Amino acid sequence: MNTLLAFAFLFALGSISGWIIEVFFRHWFSSSNPQHKWVNPGFCIGPYLPIYGFGLCALFILSYISEQYNMFSNWKSVILWFGLMTLVMTLIEYIAGLISLKVMHVKLWDYSDMWGNIQGIICPLFSLFWAILGAIYLFFIHPYITKALFWLKGNLAFSFFIGLFFGVFLIDVIYSSHLISIVKKFADENQVVVRLEKLKSDVIRFKEIRQEKAKFFFPLSSAHKSLSEYLNEVKDNVSELIHKN
Repeated sequence: MNTLLAFAFLFALGSISGWIIEVFFRHWFSSSNPQHKWVNPGFCIGPYLPIYGFGLCALFILSYISEQYNMFSNWKSVILWFGLMTLVMTLIEYIAGLISLKVMHVKLWDYSDMWGNIQGIICPLFSLFWAILGAIYLFFIHPYITKALFWLKGNLAFSFFIGLFFGVFLIDVIYSSHLISIVKKFADENQVVVRLEKLKSDVIRFKEIRQEKAKFFFPLSSAHKSLSEYLNEVKDNVSELIHKN
């Protein structure tokens, strides 16, 4: 099977699975969502998070290497593998967070209140979560991923749906980039960094207060209006919306 097709499948599967994980995590555990609203996580509108897509590709490569070189022959190799896996996943998270922070002036997530955090982008606690997630993948999920790739090799017609996914994903990225550019303009004008998760949850909350329909997939469809109205509503406590560097 074509290697590019295999990784395209892994990216799509990881992006969708990660989105599901984040929806439930942010609903129940996120400090930026104290009202426990159902918030569509991430940069894009659709049900996918690219960081998890890259993460699954990385985990697959590391797991494949471990199998080829029998890296679990002794405890030192096991520690080395999990250390490398945690480092790679944390690096992916850091690069994604740094790009959103420096280029778009938007924080897709914020660990500023966590011990040992770096720029609010990564922290030891969530690196530990990456390690746990990696262990779950290696011991419980990787064999099924391998089987799925073998199945795909014999059912190449399914590649149509992978292509469809990337077609929709590309359109989404273009449209979402337009919305984020509005948020970035607002951030530049006010010299702030916008906490996107907090913005989404609070826009939904204020729309509910006004008895307006809150959109799960398009909470920022009128981004400029949402930002302006929200600032007017919370002008006495704007720190609920923004987080200064």
